[in-house]
Amino acid sequence: MNERQKEILMILLTEIGKPLFVQSIAERIGYSEKTVRNDFKIIETFLNGHLTAKLVRKPGLGVYIEIDEVEKTQLFKMLQETSSMQKDVEESFRVMQIAYQLLMSKAPVSAQEIAEKYYVNKSVIKKDLDTIEKWLDQKGLTLVSKQKVGVSVEGTETNKRKALAQLPELNKDTAEGADFISKQFSSHEITIIQGELNDFQRQYSLFFTDETTERLVIHILMMIRRTKLGQAISLAKQELEYLSEKQEFKWASTFLKKLEIIFVVHFSEEEIAYFTLHLLGGRHRLPKHHGTSEKTDDLQGRDQHAAIIEDLLKQMTELTKLDFTDDDSLREGLSIHLYSALNRIKFGLTVSNPMLNEIKRMYPYIFDSVIHVIEELNNKFSISIPEEEAAYLTIHFQASIERLRQNHRNKLNAIIVCHMGIGMSQLLNVKLEKKFQSLNIIDSIAKADLREYLDHHNLDLIISTIDLVGLKIPHIVISPLLEGAEEKRLKEFIAQQTAGANQLNSALVQYVETSALFLQYSSEHRFKIIEELANALYDGGFVGKEYGYSAILRERMSATTIGSGIAIPHGNPKLIKKPAIAVAALKHPIEWSGENVSLVFMLAVPNQDQQTTKQLFRELSSISEQPALLKKLTDARSIDQFLSLLK
Repeated sequence: MNERQKEILMILLTEIGKPLFVQSIAERIGYSEKTVRNDFKIIETFLNGHLTAKLVRKPGLGVYIEIDEVEKTQLFKMLQETSSMQKDVEESFRVMQIAYQLLMSKAPVSAQEIAEKYYVNKSVIKKDLDTIEKWLDQKGLTLVSKQKVGVSVEGTETNKRKALAQLPELNKDTAEGADFISKQFSSHEITIIQGELNDFQRQYSLFFTDETTERLVIHILMMIRRTKLGQAISLAKQELEYLSEKQEFKWASTFLKKLEIIFVVHFSEEEIAYFTLHLLGGRHRLPKHHGTSEKTDDLQGRDQHAAIIEDLLKQMTELTKLDFTDDDSLREGLSIHLYSALNRIKFGLTVSNPMLNEIKRMYPYIFDSVIHVIEELNNKFSISIPEEEAAYLTIHFQASIERLRQNHRNKLNAIIVCHMGIGMSQLLNVKLEKKFQSLNIIDSIAKADLREYLDHHNLDLIISTIDLVGLKIPHIVISPLLEGAEEKRLKEFIAQQTAGANQLNSALVQYVETSALFLQYSSEHRFKIIEELANALYDGGFVGKEYGYSAILRERMSATTIGSGIAIPHGNPKLIKKPAIAVAALKHPIEWSGENVSLVFMLAVPNQDQQTTKQLFRELSSISEQPALLKKLTDARSIDQFLSLLK
């Protein structure tokens, strides 16, 4: 669909149950009725891909959409995204391909050569190269262009390898980007590496997540290709000495010697050490028989690792008033995750979390609490834990909270096949047992272990986060976060009904300050909005003068968008004098870290009243699930009208 058709669909989604005349829609978007009617055909084709969506046209009444509430929310969110046009996706895929070509080429490549390869003119390629240049600069690399010579990438081999690993960032569809990297190698090569890596894990009792295993496969294949191209890795002497003393270095050396014979290549000591880094930074899952912990012969690192876990548990307990210190499963999960996470951070390895935005949206309270604690840990231990890792930690803590609430009534024996790692599988486990009382989740395993597991266990069903082929046992593939539509599908799959969540009284109305409520507000930058809202709270005596600045610092660390066009910026709680919330309902949405935001709640609510704080986050999350309500809030013309919608 083009932007006009998306706008029509957005209008219809926000007017559910209310037929609209074609003339009315045409006037709102500024096109002819004939154009709108033609667009209906495209919209109808698009909606056919949604199970419950149907475009209804009734002569004399108008046009409207019949759609399930959950799918309506999902559609609304998709239309809110900044970059969803197919044209953008195609352009970003070409940019990624060009970047790969430049990173892999030993000689400069001319712009004309690139233009001919992709059937576009040189002006388009120049724009693509500008995008690539900015991206390479973030990776510590330089795009060099010389007349009559061509374009090339300059920088260290280490930075080039990191850039190659992060190449899918350039593509709007990151899954398609990862698939592109895999397709640069033959299926035969991939199969060999996968087999050797599985043997390697069994030999040394390692338990990598499926995601880490896939990354290691690509890293090894890229290492082989770069070595054959004469692009040798280089490490600092001190780093090489440190790594060569670790037991993982010995494992890596033995493993790579086998590959040298198979692929007729020689790996230097630096290459072995670089592979060791990736072993140390790989995310682990719990083995089928618990009782193992992280393996480290680094006494100083082990002490810091233990200290960070203790501080994290202590501060999260103090902040949320929930006792996490006695949860052995949480402690074990954090220990395994942080061991590899701290190695990733220490050696600058790629950190990605495909579920980041969804985790922030679904668990805003715990995510924000983790971010607050991480700021303290970063300063205390001189580390820099990014928001991607914070989201993984959020999953661990959310799983612990779910364990406190769960009540087992187990009947059907089931296992979870999860590719996202220990924290995600634990969260999914407790959520399933809580929501579906007929389930007895007996284990969480990786896809690689499934066949062997089935040989020794009797199961009623399998719940997986990844596609499974050739299974006779009933199974279903769901999202690791078990959102609304997925939960509905799972209910139908196991023929089980669950109780809905209790409705809570509004806490937003209690704290929204009318003197800091701006309707039909116009601004071009998120920091300007944060500054204006903070100033309004300061003028009312609710916060200190530096609150806005601290909120901008917090925003730079991790965007406070929670999806569906809502942002919830907030500053240092120490600067809050009395609780209040400032609001900006924007006349036109603005870009806010990759999302279009139209409603901004600046929170200045101290964390002393835990129940109220949690309720605020729940209400904000609930608004994000109601596109029609969100539209009414942004369209409100009076303060009374806005507040009445929140009640």
